[in-house]
Amino acid sequence: MTKAAELLGISQSAASAAIRSLEQQHGVQLFNRVGRNIELAQTGRRFLPEAKAVLERAAAANNVLEHVSQTISGSLSIAASQTIASYWLPRRLATFHEAYPAVRLSVTIGNTRQVETNVLDGTADFGLVEGRTESDILRRAKVDVDRLMLVVAHSHPEIAEVSRGHPDIRELRWIIREGGSGTREVLEDLARREGISFADLRIFLVLPSNEAVRQAVEAGAGATIISELVVARAVAERSLRSVPIDLPKRDFAMITHRDRQASLAQMALKAHLGEKADETVRG
Repeated sequence: MTKAAELLGISQSAASAAIRSLEQQHGVQLFNRVGRNIELAQTGRRFLPEAKAVLERAAAANNVLEHVSQTISGSLSIAASQTIASYWLPRRLATFHEAYPAVRLSVTIGNTRQVETNVLDGTADFGLVEGRTESDILRRAKVDVDRLMLVVAHSHPEIAEVSRGHPDIRELRWIIREGGSGTREVLEDLARREGISFADLRIFLVLPSNEAVRQAVEAGAGATIISELVVARAVAERSLRSVPIDLPKRDFAMITHRDRQASLAQMALKAHLGEKADETVRG
């Protein structure tokens, strides 16, 4: 209830009162109250698709009025993977707000799979990911390029190489992100290129965030492959050491649902992020 109220810009008590009013009006129970938590009741699960359809129609109607008036306003919900949400997106959203102060922005953070799901089910207007997406009903547009690094603690022993620029990844103890993460996907791809089963790697620790991974590596727990955006300062301050390795760059991509009409606000943000990406490349 608290998170729903925050997304709607209302108080928690107002959100709870609205749910109670709807339940009382129709004599139904939409949620089961289980201790301090709530979960959808059977009636709520049946009602959910209809509620989503109503909201989508309301959004479509609002888009029509926006296009008629050419007024860029309303709200945008963005789902972004961790690296993008923490290191790439905030400054770009700040400059977007300066240009379009009537647009209200909200951001949720998850891994690539979670972001893809949010866009598919309409929870997010669009997503920003660094990993591969699977659904063929999503449009995908590159907005920037990310450089990846293999890093260990600065005090880590020298790493054996199979050949020049190819460290023996089987001998490393790995700290990685959870399944569905774009960062983990990079290590899976590297193992495949080296002809090594991912299951044969020495996975020491699986963590749910980039910051947790970085701190574990700094503490000497092992090695990881991670975005330069996350570890650039730690490498400069010599708490981490970059290991030479040939890693392909990866795209930061915007994903949208093919069958949903974009609002003027969505088109404005997409153009804004594209412009900022061009500035980054030129810089």
